Amino acid sequence: MCGITGIFHLETAKPVDPARLRKMTDSLTHRGPDGSGIWTAPGVGLGHRRLSIIDLEGGAQPMLTADEAQVLSFNGEIYNFQDIRAELERLGHQFETSSDSEVILYAWRQWGVDCLKRLNGMFAFALYDQRSRQLFLARDRLGVKPLFYAPVSDGSILFASELKGLLANPLLRREPSLRAVDDYLAFGYVPDQTSLLRGVKKLPAGHYLLLEQGKPEPDPVQYWDMDFSQRHKASANALEEELVELLKQAVGSRMIADVPLGAFLSGGVDSSAVVALMAERSRRPVKTCTIGFDEQSLDETGYARQVAERFQTDHRKRIVAADDFGLIDTLADHFDEPFADASALPTYRVCELARETVTVALSGDGADEAMAGYRRHVFHHAEERVRGLLPQSFRGPAFGWLGSIYPKADWAPRPFRAKSTLLSLARTGPEGYAEAVGVTTPSGRNRIYSDAMRSDLGGYQAEQRMIDLMEQAPARNGLDQAQYADMKMWLPGDILTKMDRTSMAVGLEAREPLLDYRLMEFAAKLPASLRVHRGQGKYLLKKSMERYLPSDILYRPKMGFVTPIAQWFRGPLADTARDIASGGNLARTGWFDSKVLRRIAEDHIAGRSDNSRLLWQLLMLDKSLSRLFGL
Repeated sequence: MCGITGIFHLETAKPVDPARLRKMTDSLTHRGPDGSGIWTAPGVGLGHRRLSIIDLEGGAQPMLTADEAQVLSFNGEIYNFQDIRAELERLGHQFETSSDSEVILYAWRQWGVDCLKRLNGMFAFALYDQRSRQLFLARDRLGVKPLFYAPVSDGSILFASELKGLLANPLLRREPSLRAVDDYLAFGYVPDQTSLLRGVKKLPAGHYLLLEQGKPEPDPVQYWDMDFSQRHKASANALEEELVELLKQAVGSRMIADVPLGAFLSGGVDSSAVVALMAERSRRPVKTCTIGFDEQSLDETGYARQVAERFQTDHRKRIVAADDFGLIDTLADHFDEPFADASALPTYRVCELARETVTVALSGDGADEAMAGYRRHVFHHAEERVRGLLPQSFRGPAFGWLGSIYPKADWAPRPFRAKSTLLSLARTGPEGYAEAVGVTTPSGRNRIYSDAMRSDLGGYQAEQRMIDLMEQAPARNGLDQAQYADMKMWLPGDILTKMDRTSMAVGLEAREPLLDYRLMEFAAKLPASLRVHRGQGKYLLKKSMERYLPSDILYRPKMGFVTPIAQWFRGPLADTARDIASGGNLARTGWFDSKVLRRIAEDHIAGRSDNSRLLWQLLMLDKSLSRLFGL
C-alpha cells in the first residue's frame, strides 16, 4: 500500500518544482515507509511513497515503461494481475518486473481507459502518457483507496492520496465549505461528494478522470456502478453454493503477498467467515488478532477466541482501556477532515496490534453493505412494507401527528423508539432512511447554528444527497435503494475512510475480500428475502457459513466496536465538552450559537440527556479546523 501525489499543468507545460512535489510526497511518509520517489517532465510531476507488498525489489515507483512513454504512480493492489499479465504477454508485451504496477502500464497501452474493466483490486493511480500528454487518474470500483484533487491558481491540478498531500502545497486555498459542515454534522463524516475545503474534490468510486494538456478540466467518467434492478433466477440452494465459491475466490486472491499476512478477527460473522476461508486455503496457521475492552459489556474477545480455536489460528489479543481517548489528536492528524465515527479509536488499536506481526491484514468490511447486514436495513425493510400498505396521503398527516405527541426516547434501541418510527413512516422511504442513517437531524443542526450560518446555508439540507441517490438508484424496492445509497456514501465516506486512515497510520495494508466487485454484483441481484429474512440481515451469507461456523457466531446480535463516549463526556472529557461550547475554534467560526452549545454540554454532563454523539462531532470538528485552517 502506498501514497501518491502529483502536479499537472492543464494549460501549458510549465516546469514542476521538484522541491514542492517532494514536500507533498513526504507528507505521506506514513503510507509508504519503505521508499519514495518523484518524477518530473514538462507540465507534470508524480510522487510516490511505497509500502512494499509484492515484488519487494522490483516494484519501485514512479514506474516507467521500457521506452519511457508511460509513467505510473500507484496506490493499491491488483489481485488478478497475473492473469492480465499472461494475456498481455500473449499480445506481445514484455515485462521487466514481477509487480502489479507494471501490469497497469501495459494494460493502459493495450486497452486505454477500458483497462479499468479488467482490473480486480483496490487502487487509486495516476498514469501519465508522454505521447498523448494525458494524465489518467482512476479509483477502484468501491472506493477502497482514496484520491483527492484540486485546481490551483497557477493553472495546475494537484492530487494526492490524502488531503494533507494537497495541504503541503502553498497554492492550495484554505476556505471552508459550509455545506460540507452541514454534511458532516448530518452524517458524522464528510461524504465523497464534497470536501470541507472549498474547491477540493474526491474522485468518486468507480470513476476515472482523463486530463489532457491544452484542454479544460473534464468531469469524472463512471466506468462501473452497482445495479440492484436485476434478480437471480436460480434456487436458494444454488445461490448459496455460488456465494461460497465467490467468497473462496475473493479470499484466495487477497492472500497473495511477499510479506507476512494475517486477519482481523472480531468474532462477528464477517471477520469469522474470512478467517474460516483463509484457514481452509492456508498451509500454515492464519495469524489473527483482536482487541477487547476492560469493560465487560463491550468485550467480544471470547467469541474471537472461539473462532481462533476452531480454526487453530495463531491468535493474539490485547485489552484496551475504556478511557483510551488519548488517541483523539492522533486520529485528527490522520483523518484531516473531521471524522466522528468513534469506532476509529479501537480500529486504530487493532491495526496497531496487527502491524506488530504482519504487513497485510484481511478484514470483514463490506458484507453489511452488500448483504443488508445493518439493523437499519432490517428496520427500513419493515417500514417499507407499512408504506406499501398505506398511502402517503394518510401516512403523512396521521403518523406525523402521532409522532409529534409521542414522548422522545433517545436512550432506547431504535425498534423501541416509537416517536422516531412514527415520524419516519410519515415520510417517504428515502426521506425516512436519510434521517435514520444520520447523526444530527435537520432540526438538531438548525438549533445549534447561528443566525448567520442558517442564512449562509440558504435552506441547504445534507439529507438531500442521500434522498437523491435513493430516488435515482437502479433498484426495485426500498431495501435496494437504501443499500445503493449506503454504497455510494456510507461505505467510502465512513467505513473505508476509517480503515484506510487507521491502517495507513501504522504502515499496514488492509484488504477487504468481501468487497470483491464480483461478490458485490452477485449480492445486488439477490431477492430481498435472501438478504433480510425473519428480522435477520445477511441471511444468505449466514446460511452459507453454517458449514464453517457455529450458530452462536452466526446468529448472535451484531455489536461492532463500541466506544463509551457518553461516559467520557461525563467524566474525564467533561471540561472538554464545556470548552467546545465556550471557546476554541468553533466559537471563532461564528457558525454556532454558543449559548445553545453550553446548554447541550451541561445537560449531558448532568445526565439530563445523552448528547454524546453531537459533542463528539463538535470535538472532532474543532480538532480538524485547527489543522485545516490554523484557527
